[in-house]
Amino acid sequence: MRRFRPISVILLSCIIVLAVGFFIFSEKVGNMLPPADLEPADAIIVLTGGKARLDVAIELLQDKKGQRLLISGVHPTTNKKALQRVTIANEALLNCCIDLDRTALNTIGNATESAQWIRSHNYKRVIVVTNNYHMPRSILELSRLMDNVEFIPYPVVNSDLRNTNWVTQGDVLRVLLTEYVKYLGALFHLTELSVFGGPEQIEQ
Repeated sequence: MRRFRPISVILLSCIIVLAVGFFIFSEKVGNMLPPADLEPADAIIVLTGGKARLDVAIELLQDKKGQRLLISGVHPTTNKKALQRVTIANEALLNCCIDLDRTALNTIGNATESAQWIRSHNYKRVIVVTNNYHMPRSILELSRLMDNVEFIPYPVVNSDLRNTNWVTQGDVLRVLLTEYVKYLGALFHLTELSVFGGPEQIEQ
Protein backbone atom coordinates (compact mmCIF):
# COMPACT_ATOMS: atom_id res chain seq x y z
CA MET A 1 0.00 0.00 0.00
CA ARG A 2 1.39 3.36 -1.06
CA ARG A 3 2.02 5.83 1.73
CA PHE A 4 1.47 9.55 1.34
CA ARG A 5 4.35 11.76 2.31
CA PRO A 6 3.63 14.23 5.14
CA ILE A 7 4.02 17.18 2.77
CA SER A 8 1.44 15.66 0.41
CA VAL A 9 -1.01 15.18 3.27
CA ILE A 10 -0.53 18.78 4.40
CA LEU A 11 -0.95 20.09 0.85
CA LEU A 12 -4.08 18.02 0.28
CA SER A 13 -5.52 19.17 3.61
CA CYS A 14 -4.90 22.81 2.71
CA ILE A 15 -6.62 22.38 -0.65
CA ILE A 16 -9.64 20.77 1.01
CA VAL A 17 -9.85 23.53 3.64
CA LEU A 18 -9.61 26.25 0.98
CA ALA A 19 -12.23 24.55 -1.20
CA VAL A 20 -14.65 24.14 1.70
CA GLY A 21 -14.01 27.74 2.72
CA PHE A 22 -14.76 28.93 -0.81
CA PHE A 23 -18.12 27.16 -0.89
CA ILE A 24 -19.03 28.53 2.56
CA PHE A 25 -18.03 32.02 1.39
CA SER A 26 -20.06 31.66 -1.81
CA GLU A 27 -23.13 30.42 0.06
CA LYS A 28 -22.87 33.34 2.49
CA VAL A 29 -22.60 35.82 -0.38
CA GLY A 30 -25.42 34.14 -2.28
CA ASN A 31 -27.79 34.36 0.68
CA MET A 32 -27.15 38.04 1.35
CA LEU A 33 -30.21 40.25 0.98
CA PRO A 34 -30.93 43.88 1.91
CA PRO A 35 -32.47 44.21 5.39
CA ALA A 36 -36.26 44.01 5.21
CA ASP A 37 -36.89 46.49 8.03
CA LEU A 38 -33.98 48.90 7.93
CA GLU A 39 -33.84 51.30 10.86
CA PRO A 40 -32.37 54.76 10.16
CA ALA A 41 -28.64 55.06 10.80
CA ASP A 42 -26.39 58.07 11.27
CA ALA A 43 -25.01 57.89 7.74
CA ILE A 44 -24.57 55.87 4.55
CA ILE A 45 -21.41 54.87 2.69
CA VAL A 46 -21.40 53.49 -0.84
CA LEU A 47 -18.30 51.94 -2.39
CA THR A 48 -18.31 52.80 -6.08
CA GLY A 49 -18.32 50.15 -8.75
CA GLY A 50 -21.46 50.72 -10.76
CA LYS A 51 -24.57 52.86 -11.17
CA ALA A 52 -26.78 50.35 -9.34
CA ARG A 53 -24.85 50.82 -6.09
CA LEU A 54 -25.06 54.61 -6.36
CA ASP A 55 -28.80 54.66 -7.02
CA VAL A 56 -29.49 52.28 -4.12
CA ALA A 57 -27.46 54.47 -1.74
CA ILE A 58 -29.13 57.66 -2.97
CA GLU A 59 -32.57 56.10 -2.53
CA LEU A 60 -31.67 55.25 1.07
CA LEU A 61 -30.61 58.85 1.63
CA GLN A 62 -33.84 60.12 0.07
CA ASP A 63 -35.77 57.79 2.40
CA LYS A 64 -33.94 59.39 5.34
CA LYS A 65 -32.11 56.20 6.31
CA GLY A 66 -29.04 58.35 7.00
CA GLN A 67 -28.16 62.01 7.51
CA ARG A 68 -25.37 62.09 4.92
CA LEU A 69 -23.95 59.90 2.17
CA LEU A 70 -20.29 59.34 1.34
CA ILE A 71 -19.53 58.07 -2.16
CA SER A 72 -16.09 56.50 -1.79
CA GLY A 73 -13.75 55.85 -4.70
CA VAL A 74 -15.08 58.19 -7.38
CA HIS A 75 -12.78 59.17 -10.24
CA PRO A 76 -10.60 62.22 -9.40
CA THR A 77 -12.19 64.24 -12.21
CA THR A 78 -15.78 63.41 -11.25
CA ASN A 79 -17.79 66.27 -9.77
CA LYS A 80 -21.32 66.54 -8.43
CA LYS A 81 -22.76 67.82 -11.70
CA ALA A 82 -21.43 64.73 -13.46
CA LEU A 83 -23.01 62.53 -10.79
CA GLN A 84 -26.32 64.31 -11.21
CA ARG A 85 -26.34 63.37 -14.90
CA VAL A 86 -25.84 59.64 -14.27
CA THR A 87 -27.72 59.08 -10.99
CA ILE A 88 -31.15 59.77 -9.52
CA ALA A 89 -29.80 62.49 -7.20
CA ASN A 90 -31.01 66.05 -7.69
CA GLU A 91 -28.87 69.15 -7.24
CA ALA A 92 -30.29 70.03 -3.83
CA LEU A 93 -29.55 66.57 -2.41
CA LEU A 94 -26.03 66.53 -3.87
CA ASN A 95 -25.20 69.92 -2.40
CA CYS A 96 -26.67 69.39 1.05
CA CYS A 97 -26.02 65.80 1.97
CA ILE A 98 -23.57 63.98 -0.33
CA ASP A 99 -19.78 63.95 0.03
CA LEU A 100 -17.28 62.57 -2.49
CA ASP A 101 -14.10 60.65 -1.76
CA ARG A 102 -11.76 60.90 -4.75
CA THR A 103 -8.73 59.37 -3.01
CA ALA A 104 -9.57 55.68 -2.54
CA LEU A 105 -8.33 53.31 -5.25
CA ASN A 106 -9.23 50.00 -3.61
CA THR A 107 -11.13 48.51 -0.69
CA ILE A 108 -8.43 49.36 1.84
CA GLY A 109 -8.53 52.94 0.57
CA ASN A 110 -12.32 52.95 0.81
CA ALA A 111 -12.11 51.85 4.44
CA THR A 112 -9.40 54.38 5.31
CA GLU A 113 -11.17 57.36 3.76
CA SER A 114 -14.55 56.25 5.13
CA ALA A 115 -13.10 55.93 8.64
CA GLN A 116 -11.78 59.50 8.49
CA TRP A 117 -15.18 60.75 7.30
CA ILE A 118 -17.01 58.83 10.04
CA ARG A 119 -14.69 60.17 12.75
CA SER A 120 -15.06 63.74 11.50
CA HIS A 121 -18.84 63.50 11.95
CA ASN A 122 -18.74 61.30 15.07
CA TYR A 123 -21.08 58.73 13.51
CA LYS A 124 -21.73 55.49 15.40
CA ARG A 125 -24.10 53.61 13.10
CA VAL A 126 -23.41 53.46 9.35
CA ILE A 127 -25.09 51.66 6.45
CA VAL A 128 -22.63 50.19 3.94
CA VAL A 129 -23.76 49.76 0.32
CA THR A 130 -21.77 47.59 -2.09
CA ASN A 131 -22.21 44.41 -4.12
CA ASN A 132 -23.00 41.25 -2.17
CA TYR A 133 -19.74 39.54 -3.20
CA HIS A 134 -17.75 42.59 -2.05
CA MET A 135 -19.56 43.02 1.28
CA PRO A 136 -17.62 40.57 3.53
CA ARG A 137 -14.26 42.17 2.74
CA SER A 138 -15.65 45.71 2.97
CA ILE A 139 -17.13 45.11 6.42
CA LEU A 140 -13.92 43.39 7.53
CA GLU A 141 -11.72 46.34 6.50
CA LEU A 142 -14.08 48.94 7.98
CA SER A 143 -14.50 47.09 11.28
CA ARG A 144 -10.75 46.67 11.58
CA LEU A 145 -10.32 50.45 11.55
CA MET A 146 -13.40 51.30 13.63
CA ASP A 147 -14.48 48.56 16.01
CA ASN A 148 -16.64 51.03 17.94
CA VAL A 149 -18.92 51.71 14.95
CA GLU A 150 -21.86 49.52 13.94
CA PHE A 151 -21.72 48.80 10.21
CA ILE A 152 -24.99 47.64 8.64
CA PRO A 153 -24.56 45.70 5.37
CA TYR A 154 -26.90 46.68 2.54
CA PRO A 155 -25.86 44.38 -0.32
CA VAL A 156 -26.68 45.12 -3.94
CA VAL A 157 -27.46 41.83 -5.68
CA ASN A 158 -26.69 41.82 -9.41
CA SER A 159 -26.55 38.03 -9.85
CA ASP A 160 -29.07 35.70 -8.21
CA LEU A 161 -26.78 33.06 -6.73
CA ARG A 162 -29.50 31.38 -4.70
CA ASN A 163 -31.59 30.19 -7.64
CA THR A 164 -28.88 29.54 -10.23
CA ASN A 165 -26.09 27.01 -10.60
CA TRP A 166 -23.27 29.56 -10.28
CA VAL A 167 -20.60 26.83 -10.43
CA THR A 168 -21.29 26.45 -14.16
CA GLN A 169 -21.26 30.20 -14.88
CA GLY A 170 -17.71 31.20 -15.75
CA ASP A 171 -18.01 34.94 -15.11
CA VAL A 172 -19.75 34.49 -11.76
CA LEU A 173 -17.30 31.80 -10.66
CA ARG A 174 -14.34 34.00 -11.59
CA VAL A 175 -15.72 36.95 -9.59
CA LEU A 176 -16.39 34.77 -6.55
CA LEU A 177 -12.95 33.13 -6.68
CA THR A 178 -11.24 36.50 -7.09
CA GLU A 179 -13.14 37.99 -4.18
CA TYR A 180 -12.52 34.92 -2.01
CA VAL A 181 -8.77 35.22 -2.56
CA LYS A 182 -8.91 38.93 -1.71
CA TYR A 183 -11.01 38.22 1.37
CA LEU A 184 -8.43 35.71 2.61
CA GLY A 185 -5.72 38.29 1.97
CA ALA A 186 -7.63 40.87 4.00
CA LEU A 187 -8.27 38.33 6.74
CA PHE A 188 -4.54 37.69 7.11
CA HIS A 189 -3.49 41.32 6.53
CA LEU A 190 -1.87 40.57 3.18
CA THR A 191 -1.26 43.29 0.62
CA GLU A 192 -4.37 43.71 -1.50
CA LEU A 193 -3.57 42.37 -4.95
CA SER A 194 -5.87 40.94 -7.54
CA VAL A 195 -5.36 37.42 -8.83
CA PHE A 196 -4.31 39.01 -12.10
CA GLY A 197 -1.19 40.51 -10.54
CA GLY A 198 -2.10 44.15 -10.08
CA PRO A 199 -3.75 46.43 -7.56
CA GLU A 200 -7.51 46.32 -7.38
CA GLN A 201 -9.09 49.20 -9.28
CA ILE A 202 -12.50 50.58 -8.48
CA GLU A 203 -14.79 50.49 -11.50
CA GLN A 204 -16.15 53.83 -12.56
